[in-house]
Amino acid sequence: MKTINPEHIKVILDIINQSPYLKLLSIKVSELQSGYCKVEVDLGKKHLNPFGGAHGGVYASLIDTATFCAVYCDLRENISLITIDLKVDNLSSAKEGKLVVEGKQIKVGRSICLSEATIKDIHGKLLAHGTSKQLILEGMQSISQAASIMGYQSLPPKFLS
Repeated sequence: MKTINPEHIKVILDIINQSPYLKLLSIKVSELQSGYCKVEVDLGKKHLNPFGGAHGGVYASLIDTATFCAVYCDLRENISLITIDLKVDNLSSAKEGKLVVEGKQIKVGRSICLSEATIKDIHGKLLAHGTSKQLILEGMQSISQAASIMGYQSLPPKFLS
């Protein structure tokens, strides 16, 4: 297995965390490594449904982000992904506080990837579980295209020699 370049991860985290949608929801990807991703959010009023609990769409966005990123490090250089299936089981509601999401890779295939994620509050209470399938794409929605849109001239190489 190739060794991921820490400088590449640093830039990727910056690109991901500057994306308009994640900024809108105040979601932050805090860790990214082979087969794993950690995402965090401090629940605020904007995250709540009319009944005062975290909106299901927030849980779905958190799980989609964590599962997608969990497979990134193990893909070839400049390969892109698109989520083709997202399943979220909402197990309990949260009204406030920090949520921690851990995404884990299950399998990276030639064309389909599978990953899972859990959402917990800071006390470790399980709030949601989800799985996601991603389709590997060539030349569409690549990380270098995202880097360019976000104002980066180039990316450090993904893997160390």
